[in-house]
Amino acid sequence: MKFSVFSFILIILFLAWIEIYAYQATKTLLKNVKASRAKWLKRIYLLQAVVMMALVVYLRLSQTGTISFSFLISIIFMSYTAKLIGLVFVFIDDIRRAIALFFAGKKRRKEKKIAAGKKISRSEFLAKTAVAAATLPIVTMSFGIVSGAYDYRIRRRKLYLPNLPSGFNGIKMAQLSDIHSGSFFDKKAVEGGVNLLMAEKSDVVFFTGDLVNNQTKELNEYFDIFSKVKADLGVYSTLGNHDYGDYMQWTSAQAKQKNLQDMILAHEKMGWNLMMNENKSLKVGADQISLIGVENWGAGRFAKYGDLDLAYKNSEGDVKILLSHDPSHWDAQVRPKYNDIDLMFAGHTHGMQLGVEVGNFRWSPSQWMYPQWADLYTQGNHHLYVNRGFGFLGFPGRIGILPEITIFELTNRPV
Repeated sequence: MKFSVFSFILIILFLAWIEIYAYQATKTLLKNVKASRAKWLKRIYLLQAVVMMALVVYLRLSQTGTISFSFLISIIFMSYTAKLIGLVFVFIDDIRRAIALFFAGKKRRKEKKIAAGKKISRSEFLAKTAVAAATLPIVTMSFGIVSGAYDYRIRRRKLYLPNLPSGFNGIKMAQLSDIHSGSFFDKKAVEGGVNLLMAEKSDVVFFTGDLVNNQTKELNEYFDIFSKVKADLGVYSTLGNHDYGDYMQWTSAQAKQKNLQDMILAHEKMGWNLMMNENKSLKVGADQISLIGVENWGAGRFAKYGDLDLAYKNSEGDVKILLSHDPSHWDAQVRPKYNDIDLMFAGHTHGMQLGVEVGNFRWSPSQWMYPQWADLYTQGNHHLYVNRGFGFLGFPGRIGILPEITIFELTNRPV
């Protein structure tokens, strides 16, 4: 994991502070434990602190996007998240004791006895509360790995487009996005997800980018599985920001370019029509709609390989559909400049793989960065669908925001 030296030193100092602070809380909990046992428990805590710090250093030297990287960063994240939550209670106790010392003229307060006669200080009580609270994120994230990572959900949406040609009325479109094949650790589960998609017998399938994390070779183990994705009107795909190999160090510019060429070839071999700033016509009888596909284009710091002017040029059809990986493209270019693009399919956000969805209520930290982060959005005659993603990146699981296969039906009759 790459940080500047200065940033990395700050991170190390911050984590060291957490460990020292948590160690003090541990000593409070062990006050009533037999001295010999407490001594060994303290040593065990110090050992794990050294191991965690060593893992942080190791991650800085490691390649991101690998399975081992994902699991290691998850272990580190769970450990320090749990400690931080627990330390909130320890910090409250420190403030309490500081106030008590101030008003008591810096005299020690005597510990009170609880009703049963067992001696327990406020510090010990808060330390035990801290331990109980700290277990929550560990349990939750562990459940997200075991249960959420491959809990594929089919989400169905029906959209009214008044200008839809009659030949396309009721057309069934499937969308996959953000596969991130380099993150998978359960091949059978992935195959089950693809089988779920194929059982829908969609007329056309769209894939909106991020087939891998860093390198095309991550697809090798799953090539046969995703080659099963077929449809009568074809499978159409675009590239996401991770498909270009921008997030790793290559031995040469030629090696990076070869990786991209391999990616293009992989789509071809799977029978997917990769759209690189171009458009195609989907035809049913005498009717047709235009399908536009751009390379990755993201607002802010994300790469802007997409050329919508080029992709749009000479597109024909009463309905125009755009495949673009990053939903920020919609507000930045699509809606302001292309009034006749009816519908855009995107992915990219993963819903941050964390959130709450109950009925029509949706919340995720992802919404702090993306106004459109999951599901269907409509502004006037423009529609955007943001897929939650098929795979995962970084954290090898999902909590609340589950992996998605979208089944979209278009109609020219009011819904």
